[in-house]
Amino acid sequence: MSFKFIDLFAGIGGIRLGFEHVGGECVFSSEWDIHAQKTYEANFGDLPNGDITKIDVKTIPDHDILVGGFPCQAFSIIGKMDGFEDTRGTLFFNIVEILKEKKPTAFMLENVKQLKTHDKGNTFKVILKTLEDLGYTVHHTVLNALDFGVPQKRERTFIVGFLNENINFEFPIGDKAYDLADILEPESEVESKFFVSEEIRNNRIKGLKKEPAYPSIWHQNISNNVSPLPYSCALRAGASYNYLLINGIRRPTSRELLRLQGFPDSFKIVVPYTQLRKQAGNSVAVPVIKEVATAMIKALEVK
Repeated sequence: MSFKFIDLFAGIGGIRLGFEHVGGECVFSSEWDIHAQKTYEANFGDLPNGDITKIDVKTIPDHDILVGGFPCQAFSIIGKMDGFEDTRGTLFFNIVEILKEKKPTAFMLENVKQLKTHDKGNTFKVILKTLEDLGYTVHHTVLNALDFGVPQKRERTFIVGFLNENINFEFPIGDKAYDLADILEPESEVESKFFVSEEIRNNRIKGLKKEPAYPSIWHQNISNNVSPLPYSCALRAGASYNYLLINGIRRPTSRELLRLQGFPDSFKIVVPYTQLRKQAGNSVAVPVIKEVATAMIKALEVK
């Protein structure tokens, strides 16, 4: 099935990869961060449009599906249950404006797991009500990248909507195994700059709560307890350089960070490590997106 989609809050294009995988053609993208724009352009040949709040909705091309991992900024303005009016001042409002103007057949939005419980659930109720008031039948769930073959515990809220209320849609059920060893580079090929000091290594060993398996990624929590796991905890854009250490001795490389999000090795790295860490932390697990996109297209094709 061929279809056109737009890629909002595009980051480095993880969602785009998933929807191109099922036959989609991206006709518009928006991303304000100049470093992410650079990575996106290098890999897709498109320079994303900038700040979505400054783009005239009427200039956005017609499309079949709207996709976006909208930022999880505090939705402090939401909570009065006034629906659309309650979303003004948030970036979710810009998504709503586009849906209202363009009426695509479907949409897929991605956000943090905690979105569903923010403000005792009121925020999520307003989001759902707003989308339903636009005429969409809305489905939502939380999916974990670990269940889709990615060695990263990354739980995210997914919201999918269809204009046709008779669409029979079900979210994919992840049942794929993961293997951390598959994404790691040989230690002998890793640059010395990724290896931490002896002091940091000893600090991690002191904080261990159980005997580590190999390979493993050691995660140090706020209490300085260290958990060696056969997968990564969720990548975070603002985490410290030593938040995750492979086998307790080194930081993940740029390529490993992308692999932890399911990006193919053909994906080009064109920014410094500092920026790549941020980009990977802000991105999505591509295999999860592929499965959700496949389920959406299957539902549309059946209809």
